[in-house]
Amino acid sequence: MAKLSSLLLGALLFLACESAVKAAPTANCHGQCRETLARRDPIRYSPTWESVNTHVAAPEWFQDAKFGIYFHWGIYSTAAYWTEWYPRDCYNVNSEQWKHHVSVYGNPATEWPVNNFIDGAKDKSGKFVQFAPKLKSQGGKFDPDEWAQLFFDAGAKYAGPVAEHHDGYSLWNSTVNEWNSVQRGPKLDLAQLHADAIRKKGLKFIMALHHAYNFNGYYEFAPQQPTESLQKLFGQLDRAKSNQLYVDKIKEVIDRYMPDMLYQDWNLFNVDESKLLEFLAYYFNAGLDKGVDVVATYKDGMKTTNGVSGAVFDFERGGPADLNTTYWMTDDTVSSNSWCYVNTLYYYPTNAILHAFIDRVSKGGNLLLSIAPMEDGTIPNEQKNTLLAIGDFLKKNGEAIYSTRAWKTYGEGPTKMGGGTGFQAPTAGTGKDIRFTRSKDGKILYATVLGWPGSSISIASLKSGADLSGLQSVQLINGANSYVNLSYAQSSTGLNVNLPAASAPFSALAYTMKLSFANTVPA
Repeated sequence: MAKLSSLLLGALLFLACESAVKAAPTANCHGQCRETLARRDPIRYSPTWESVNTHVAAPEWFQDAKFGIYFHWGIYSTAAYWTEWYPRDCYNVNSEQWKHHVSVYGNPATEWPVNNFIDGAKDKSGKFVQFAPKLKSQGGKFDPDEWAQLFFDAGAKYAGPVAEHHDGYSLWNSTVNEWNSVQRGPKLDLAQLHADAIRKKGLKFIMALHHAYNFNGYYEFAPQQPTESLQKLFGQLDRAKSNQLYVDKIKEVIDRYMPDMLYQDWNLFNVDESKLLEFLAYYFNAGLDKGVDVVATYKDGMKTTNGVSGAVFDFERGGPADLNTTYWMTDDTVSSNSWCYVNTLYYYPTNAILHAFIDRVSKGGNLLLSIAPMEDGTIPNEQKNTLLAIGDFLKKNGEAIYSTRAWKTYGEGPTKMGGGTGFQAPTAGTGKDIRFTRSKDGKILYATVLGWPGSSISIASLKSGADLSGLQSVQLINGANSYVNLSYAQSSTGLNVNLPAASAPFSALAYTMKLSFANTVPA
C-alpha cells in the first residue's frame, strides 16, 4: 500500500511539474520539476553514454548547497615541500624537489623512495618520517569532529577528503590497494572517520579521487619498480590491470562509504572508456538503490548525449565569464602556490575568495574550496580564519546564496571574473560591483555589492523599461533575519537606492540588498 501511495504521489508530482513547464518553463519549473521530468520511469543505468547521460547531473540538494570544502592531506603533507606533486617531482633530476629530496632524505631512485613516506624511514638527520597522524584521543593532534565543526561553521553544505591523489595512496580501508591508510601509515580508516564526523554535522559527504593520472604519467620520472605491489603504487601495472584497478577503487569507495558526490580529477581521457562507463553506471545505480541523489564531477574525458551530461563539469580554479545554462562547479584552494600544506604557503585574501565564490553562484555554479591541513592533522589558523570569515558572511547573508538560482544577468560593475583559459586567481571586487541571485520562487532578487558603495547605488539592470510594478521593498541585510528598509526610485539609468550612510554602517566583506516582489522579479 505504501509503495502504491508513493507511485501515486510521484505521478501527481510529474503531472504538476509537466503542467508548470508547459505554462511557464523558465519562471515556474525549478530543479525539482526538472528532476521529476527527467525521471519519468524507474530505470537502471547501463554502461553507455546514452544511458548514463539521462542521470540528473545536478540534483536539487547540490544546486541549493552552493559551497563545499575538501582537503589535500596525504603523504605529500609529510614532505611539506613545493606542492602536492612532490612525490612525482622529487624523481625529476632537473627539479628543485629532487635536490631537496637528495639533501634531506637521499636519492629517491636508489636510497629513499617515495613509499618511505608511507611505510616510514629515517631521514639523513636521523628523524623518523612517516605520514602517520594520530587521533587526539590517542595523544595526537587530529580530530575529525573538530574538522567537521569547522566546515559547518564555515557554512559548507558538503565536505570530504581527497581520498586518493595521483600518488596512489588510498585514505580508506582498501582490499584492492594494499597501499592504504589502514594497512600502512596511520593505521586508520581516514575516510570512515571523516564520513562519520561530516555526516554527524548534517553535511553531505564527498570523496575526491585523482587516481586516473596515477597510471597515466604521474610517476614518469621514477624507475621501474621491482615488485608488482610497488608497480601498483607507482602506476606501472600493464594497461588492463591499471584500468581495472581504477574502477575497482571507485566501486570500493561507493560500496563502503556511498559518497553523495564523487569528484574526479583530470586525465579521464586516458582511462579506458568502458571503465569510465562502468563506474558511472555503477555509481548511479547505487544511488537509485540507496535513495541518494548522487553527483559525479569531471574535468575531461566524458562525452555528452545531445549536449547533455549525467555529470557536473568542474572548472578548476576558474569558471565561465557569464551565465552558464548548465549547472557547474569550480574547485579552488586557499593558497596560490600549493593545494597541500607546505612550509611556506601564500594565502589568497579572504575577500577575494569570498567575492569569487559570490560571482560563481551568480553565474549558476558551486564552489568546492580546498584547504591544506598539516601532516599531524592541524589546520593552520590562517585557513581557519578564512573559513570562519566566509561562514560569518553566510550566517548573515545566506538567504542570498543558499537555495537561490541565477537571474537573467549575473551582475554589473568593472571587475570581471572567469573566462579565458588556464587557472585564474580569485579576485576581489569593489563597491561598484554587483552580483545577482534570485529566490527559487522568483519573488526575491538579491543584489550583493562587493564593497560598500557609499551613500547610494544605481542598479543599471533595473533601469526604466524593467517592470518594477510589483516591487514592494528594497532592504539592506544587516544580519540573519535583520533588515534596514531603503528608499529607491527608478530612472533611465537604473534603480537608484539610497543607503544609510556614506560610510559602511557595519563591517562586512560584501553587502546584500533584498528586493522583494509581489509577483516575480523582472525577466
